[in-house]
Order: sequence, then structure tokens, then C-alpha cells
Amino acid sequence: MLGFSVYLFGSDSSYGANQIALILASCVAALVGRRIGVSWKIAQEGIIEGIAVGLGPVMILLSVGMLIGTWILCGTVPAMIYYGVQVLNPGIFYAASAAICAIIAISIGSSWTVAGTLGIGLMGIAGSFELSPAITAGAIISGAYFGDKLSPMSDTTNLAAAATNVDLFDHIRHMLWTTVPSFTIALLIFALIGSNADATAPKEIEALKNSLVTEFNIGLHLLLPLLLMLGLVYKRFPAYPAIVVSALAGAVFAVVFQPDSVIKLAGGQGELSNGLALFKGVWISLFDGYSSNSGNEFLDELLSKGGMSSMLNTVWLIICALGLGGVLERTGILNFLLQLSLRRVKSTGSLIATTVLTCMGTNVLSADQYIAVALPGRMYKDEYERRGLSRLNLSRTLEDSATLTSALIPWNTCGAYMSATLGVATFSYAPFAFFNLLCPLIAVVYGFANFAQKPLETERQEELAQQLA
Repeated sequence: MLGFSVYLFGSDSSYGANQIALILASCVAALVGRRIGVSWKIAQEGIIEGIAVGLGPVMILLSVGMLIGTWILCGTVPAMIYYGVQVLNPGIFYAASAAICAIIAISIGSSWTVAGTLGIGLMGIAGSFELSPAITAGAIISGAYFGDKLSPMSDTTNLAAAATNVDLFDHIRHMLWTTVPSFTIALLIFALIGSNADATAPKEIEALKNSLVTEFNIGLHLLLPLLLMLGLVYKRFPAYPAIVVSALAGAVFAVVFQPDSVIKLAGGQGELSNGLALFKGVWISLFDGYSSNSGNEFLDELLSKGGMSSMLNTVWLIICALGLGGVLERTGILNFLLQLSLRRVKSTGSLIATTVLTCMGTNVLSADQYIAVALPGRMYKDEYERRGLSRLNLSRTLEDSATLTSALIPWNTCGAYMSATLGVATFSYAPFAFFNLLCPLIAVVYGFANFAQKPLETERQEELAQQLA
């Protein structure tokens, strides 16, 4: 049904068509459960529990909408664009974007935060140069997920280590075998694409800069909300309050440094006092985003976005997808599919390939990367040991597949978030998220070549043999 939805509606399928497919699929799964003795009450509990898993990401998504709105209004995003077009060369832009996002993501351990902060500015800069938004989004996601994957502060990195009972830093070191080659190849591809890209003429860049200076009071001090956000996340401040605090910091900056823009967004002062007009303008930016009317068509399209309301369609998609994942897990359908996948495993290569496909399939069915990491991790760890393989191989493969492919699926929480935040349809940027595409492939190649597959420790092999005896 999802495939047919995408066939009929294309990139617009996430605006309602996919949601209908997911709801109908949930009903079918509940009927299958009924057939094997699972009551509707139990299936409904699974749906509710599945949706509950995604409430944290949903709150983060709504807060990012607030953040985008106030950061545009206060001039943070315009300042990022203004200074970015002066510093970044169009010829190296794609590769530089991936590298910058990778460095920041390693520091803070969050691909979502990088995409929701730096990613927004980089998308604006790409638009200024008339570079491809799809390739730019692919570069941002590649860098963000590279850093997220190797950061000890990343939730998925910690989850993969916990699900397989391995040491966190051993897990990170073992991931270098697949992660570094994949990202190096991705950077080379981005550099090659960038060297052949046609960039905007200098006079058009100057026109954009002049429009930005006319609309906003541009200055380096406007980058402080970005530094605040990165600092809070680096100090392990929880993501949701960190984003809300940063959004409110943007609101304060808007009142202090862009009062005319705030009052204009409020529809003018009218009968309101100056203070109330400023308060109204900030409030509008939080729930409905910023609306630019500069007269520069490109700039108006670039900056008219944000607000909680801009994320509601994505929230709708996430709720429907997680409901399906919940009923699939509660009825045992997901567990059955995982067990079925092990029947044809004959070698290390086929085990790695099966793990990769299982994680990707779980990402599609459950719509949540945490389930795609935790469920196969719990189910496959004994199988790896039975075949004389360290669980580090499993933990690495979980990250190579479950973590990285989550952003390539439109109805997955990660794919929905990236699409909503960066303003590019998932199927549009997916072919250019080279790191996310290459890493699972390299993991499978390593498996069949029996390369970089850590064997089970001798002591553990003896212990396992005794248990089996």
C-alpha cells in the first residue's frame, strides 16, 4: 500500500496518502492478530505503546518548528546565509557541508540537532548559490549521521552497544572499519559533483546580501543563539528543553535586534502598544513561523518557513507509522518475520546481509530507528556467538543499517524529520545521502569477504560450548 501510494502521488505522498496506507495496514495487522488469538484490546495497546515511543521525537520536532521561526525572525538564519556565502566556495560547498556537519555531530552526538540548526543555514546558502537542494540535504545528512554514529554521546550509538551487551568505546572503534571508508568515498563524490556545479553569478549573490541587509540588522552577534544551542547539547542538556530554550533566546534577540521585523510580522502596531505588538510578532513566529515580504522572490521563498504548524503534517505521519509498528510488534508479526529471515543464513556474509536487510525492513515496518536497532540486536546476538563471531560485529552492523537507513524512509521518524526540517522530500535527497547508502553496502561486502569480522573471544567460546552441551 505504501508503494502504491508513492506510485500514485510521488513526493506528495507524505501529505496524506501514506498516512491512509499506514492506517489501513494497521487494521490489516490487527485482523491477522485476531486470527491467531490476539484481541483488539491487545492490538490497541500495541498501537498506543508504539505511538508513545515517538512522543519524544514529536515534541522535539514541534520545538524545532519554533526554533526555525524565531531564528529567522531574529536574524540568526539570515546571518548564517549572509556570512556563509562569503566564506564557502560553491565548488567545495557540498563536501564542506558534509565535513562541517560531521565535526559538529561528533561533538554533540545528535544528527537531528545538526540538521535543525546548521542544516537550515546550509540549505539557505545552497539556495543563494542556486545549488541543488537535494544534493545539499544529502550532504548535510551524510555528515550529520557520520558524526552521530561515532559520537559517544549519541543515543543510537549507546543503544546499539546496550542492545548487544558490548563496551561503548569498543563498539565505536569497531565501527571505524566501515564508517571511515564510506564517508571518505562520500566526500570524494560530493567534491566531484561540486567541481562541476554551476553557481549563481556574483551580482546575484550581492543582490541577495543587499536584500538581507535591508530586511535585517545583520551582525556576528546574531550567531549567539546557535552557539547557545550547540553548547547546551554538548553539555548533555536534554534535546527538547535545549531547543525550546534556544528558540526563546531567538525570540529575545528578535525583540532586541529586529523590532521592526517583529512588529511587521504582527501586522503592524495598530491599536496595540509597542510592547504588545512585539509580543504578538514573536508569538506568531513560534506557532506559524516567519513570512518574508522583501520583494526579492528568492529570499521570500527561502525565509518564509518555520513555526509549530509547519511540522503538523510530519507529526501526523509519525503517529500513523508508529501505530503500525506497535501493532506489528504486539501481534508477533514482526518477530515472526525476523525469525523467518534467519532460516537461510549459511555464512558470515549471509548473516551480515540478513542483519542489514532485517534492520532496513524493521525501519520500514516500525517507522522508528530505535526499534530497528534494539529488536534485531536482542534477537541476533546469540546467533552471532553461535557462529563464533563477536557481538561487536552485530553492534556495528546495527548502526551501519538501522541507524543510517532510517533517514531514507519517508514515514520513518528520522526521514520525516529530515524532510520537514530541510524542506526536501525524502525520496529527493535519498539518492544523494551517499554515506547512508554506502555504509550498509560496505558492511555486506566485508561480511562476504570475511574482512574485519572480529572473532568471539576464546573464553566466551568455551563458555558457550558448555552451555550448548
